[in-house]
Amino acid sequence: MSAEAARIVELPQEEAKEAAPVEPAVPPAPPPVPKWKAFLYFLSSVLFFLTQGLGLNLAFANLTQIQGSIAATTTESVWLSAAYLAPNVSLAIALVKIRMQYGIRNFAEISIMGFVIASLLNLFVSDLQSAIVVRFLSGIASAPLSTLGFLYMLEAFTPAKKLTVGVSLAMMNTTLAAPVTRLVSPSLLDFGEWRGLYTLEMGLALLVIPIIYLLPLTAPPRVKVIVPGDILVYLLIAVGFGALAVALSVGRVYWWLEVPWLGIVLVVSIVTIVLAMVIDLHRRLPLIDVRWLCSWPNIHMTGVLLVFRLIIAEQTYSVWTYYQNVANLLYDQLMTLYWIILAFSLVGGFICAALMNYGLTWQIQIPALIMMATGAFMDSQLTSLTRPEQMYLSQALMSAGAALFLPPTISDGFKAAFAKGPPYLVSFFVIFLFTQSIGGLIGSAFFGTLITIREKFHSNVLVEHVLLTDPNVALRASQLSAAYSKVIGDAALLKGEGVALLGIQVTLQANALAYGDAFFVAGVIAVLALAGLILHLVFRAVKARLVTEPVAEATSNA
Repeated sequence: MSAEAARIVELPQEEAKEAAPVEPAVPPAPPPVPKWKAFLYFLSSVLFFLTQGLGLNLAFANLTQIQGSIAATTTESVWLSAAYLAPNVSLAIALVKIRMQYGIRNFAEISIMGFVIASLLNLFVSDLQSAIVVRFLSGIASAPLSTLGFLYMLEAFTPAKKLTVGVSLAMMNTTLAAPVTRLVSPSLLDFGEWRGLYTLEMGLALLVIPIIYLLPLTAPPRVKVIVPGDILVYLLIAVGFGALAVALSVGRVYWWLEVPWLGIVLVVSIVTIVLAMVIDLHRRLPLIDVRWLCSWPNIHMTGVLLVFRLIIAEQTYSVWTYYQNVANLLYDQLMTLYWIILAFSLVGGFICAALMNYGLTWQIQIPALIMMATGAFMDSQLTSLTRPEQMYLSQALMSAGAALFLPPTISDGFKAAFAKGPPYLVSFFVIFLFTQSIGGLIGSAFFGTLITIREKFHSNVLVEHVLLTDPNVALRASQLSAAYSKVIGDAALLKGEGVALLGIQVTLQANALAYGDAFFVAGVIAVLALAGLILHLVFRAVKARLVTEPVAEATSNA
């Protein structure tokens, strides 16, 4: 017994109580949020995600319709998306530490006011140059909104459910903006083209301002976490991610090997990202823990999330461009399809939240991959005559599967980061942003490039068989030109018109076959991901058994 303990034993009982070391008081658990207030937090999260998502999607989804109002060509209009994404893809990394040091309230107030100002500037856009500048500012201003959407969703739940149900519903909210954009765009374009689109954005921005004051978030203690070295590292990451976003946004349009400056942009991206990693490796308090990022669990998670973005690009990019470029349909004719996508995204999100509440994770991802693979293979059977009615089931499967697949992986990533400590949240957001923002661009660039290459291949194959010496080909050309026989009297001109119309149909069919190939590739990726998941689970089970068997044998022998 130590001298201090012996002294306490010899004292009278009352004195001993005073002399004994006092146990630190455990802070009481925060009271549960009332159900009505939790529902308001949920609705606020939806509104934040919709405000941010519409800002991202309104210009991207309506480039063809708005390029005339800003005097831009199709090639030039892609810079609107590039300008928005260049600053947006990296800002959440800095915002994590800014929020920790300066507080949620200040962070939210400044973020919302900045977004309102950026939305207001959209109403004064008159040409391409001003549109690009305003889109760049909008990309900066909208970055905090997704963070606020996350925080408001997590605020609605108890600590035990934040990283399961909360994360699942937050991920569901990220999928809502794309179909909602397509549903509201026709009315907004009729209202005022570019200004009509961004009048809605400004209205939503004004709606979320009162939320900050009437429904505040729980403010954790402020911690001084920003050091001067963080600024240099973040600037390097911002340049690297921004340059990569620009290259992926415009590379397919300018074509990858045709313009020298595209290679320079990619080199700048690689050099700045590598330099940021090297600097952080030699810092005592790095902005990003590179060694933790390069651990096997994080590499595995990055691979899973990138594969997911490739698969879901079948819906977010390929289906949309098919109906725009091949079927020549407008959003008015696609309303039912996008309502189905929206409805099944909600259904999948709520089912995933319910299943994760019972502790299920990888068990959800297996049926999710099966659903996405089935939907992609169904879409791969399309022709130039395929219309939205033929894709209702396949896109419902794709939407529900996407909503089921993503939350378990994101939840595991958050748990791993929280287990290491708050500073590792910044490192986790590097993975999250790279796989979701940059990963989405990779998916669009991959399928866009694949469709272009396969269209050229199918076009060459079809043209080889289109010979006017073939009676069937000659008959088809004659049938196509018959509609012009009353206005074109010259037989040679009439024949040439028939050949031209036949060439258009060949190109249309080649495009349809190329999109079918893209959908088939998405299905193959989903099947390979499913096989990889099953092999991973088998390997993990065998490894666990090999570890437990020697321990059990040693225990029984003892």
